Amino acid sequence: MADEPLVLGIETSCDETGVGIVRGTTLLADAIASSVDEHARFGGVVPEVASRAHLEAMVPTIERALKDAGVSARDLDGIAVTAGPGLAGALLVGVSAAKAYAYALGKPLYGVNHLASHICVDQLEHGALPEPTMALLVSGGHSSLLLSSDITSDVRPMGATIDDAAGEAFDKIARVLNLGFPGGPVIDRYAREGDPSAIAFPRGLTGPRDPAYDFSFSGLKTAVARWIEAKRAAGEEVPVRDVAASFQEAVVDVLTRKAVRACKDEGVDHLMIGGGVAANSRLRALAQERCEAAGIRLRVPRPKLCTDNGAMVAALGAEMVARNRPASSWDLSADSSLPVTDPHVPGHDHVHEISKENLYS
Repeated sequence: MADEPLVLGIETSCDETGVGIVRGTTLLADAIASSVDEHARFGGVVPEVASRAHLEAMVPTIERALKDAGVSARDLDGIAVTAGPGLAGALLVGVSAAKAYAYALGKPLYGVNHLASHICVDQLEHGALPEPTMALLVSGGHSSLLLSSDITSDVRPMGATIDDAAGEAFDKIARVLNLGFPGGPVIDRYAREGDPSAIAFPRGLTGPRDPAYDFSFSGLKTAVARWIEAKRAAGEEVPVRDVAASFQEAVVDVLTRKAVRACKDEGVDHLMIGGGVAANSRLRALAQERCEAAGIRLRVPRPKLCTDNGAMVAALGAEMVARNRPASSWDLSADSSLPVTDPHVPGHDHVHEISKENLYS
């Protein structure tokens, strides 16, 4: 093994088949096959459609990643895969593929946590993560505040969404506004031409007696939908851009306010933001503004690394190899509700004790 481990990562937790290859903290390839267009007509992700799309895309995407990286599968030092959380059927496709490649190649297998991977991917852009690091993860399925002192073994949840995640709220409001799916990018685009103070939408869980770090976007989603319905019922035109801007401001205001508070309370001077919603331009701008005012250093990966991808899985896998964490056993399975306190799923069997030969051809 070289000083910096060469690791391939497979991500299939939702609707994108991601395969990434990293050497240490250097990104060599990030191949993605998205099935988002197949879900658009349903207005959201259909698990069975996602699973079938992963099956079709898996081998070609792995081969493309190896070609882009200019490496052979035999050169790999390990294979990492998202074991959870996510859609059970989609996860199973990735786990099964990772097992097959790892066994055939005689390489260690690492089942890793999707959320921890979103944190670790920042190393590919900004170098080693400070320890501890506060992370705000915002996506279609998660809105979480996490404190990590060791991304491979110690991730502590500070707060999470108690109902709709931020990304879900974006999708639902975009649907009410007839803007299509996915909602995040289109809301962001319309909001740039709107007035964020035009409509006073509520900020969930920001009262003095509310949980300091938890999130709730269900009430906001309902308030926005009812406001739009009232306008339409009165025969008035809905100011789409102002609605988008005001709704978006309500979301990012809460996210950034709680994240900065958590950093202050814990004495952490770094904030990392990840997940698909981290690509939102207003979230990035407001987070930068508030972090600078509080003396906190903000780390946000480029948008392509914020959404689900194989590079983030490979990044965490490389950390597992570099820190000599135990490999996963062959009975590794997908866990749709894998807790973030489990950055990876170890096992009792090391792959080299089982697979003595390289079966890959």
